[in-house]
Amino acid sequence: MASSASSCVLAAVLLVLAATASPAAGQKETRLRVFWHDVVSGPNSTVAQVAQAPTSNTSSTGFGTVLVIDDPLTDGPNLTTSRLVGRAQGMYVAAGKDTLSLMMAMNFVFVDGDYNGSSLAIFGPNPAERAVREMPVVGGTGVFRFARGYCQARTRWFNATTGDATVEYKIHLRHD
Repeated sequence: MASSASSCVLAAVLLVLAATASPAAGQKETRLRVFWHDVVSGPNSTVAQVAQAPTSNTSSTGFGTVLVIDDPLTDGPNLTTSRLVGRAQGMYVAAGKDTLSLMMAMNFVFVDGDYNGSSLAIFGPNPAERAVREMPVVGGTGVFRFARGYCQARTRWFNATTGDATVEYKIHLRHD
């Protein structure tokens, strides 16, 4: 009797492990890499500041600043020579009072290649002072319908004078 109960428990544990280790039936796994270009300076800026904290007590973090973006996404790190694959549309908020931490709310809208017309929704914290930041992917459309997963962001280039930046996003997804 104890042997059959142990077998049932073992079978249940193996079933749970199998379910969490691989995508559900019919789901796909996709890994992407794109480069996000935040162009703050110049006549072709892709960033607009729409709010700032009413006090001057924001230190160097910009706490309370709200920026809206329509940033290019490319398949390589060079904005001028890499292929445009999409746009990062949304906003980020300087949400860290004592550290440079951003709250990101953006859609990666794909305009070329296999994912043309599809999008991914990314929403979460971006502690910008860390070398690697992880944010959740909370949804998607088109090819990425019912997407869930995460992305890892790594700053590849930053100009402290202008605020311009290139950030590599490695995206790991499960979707229908």
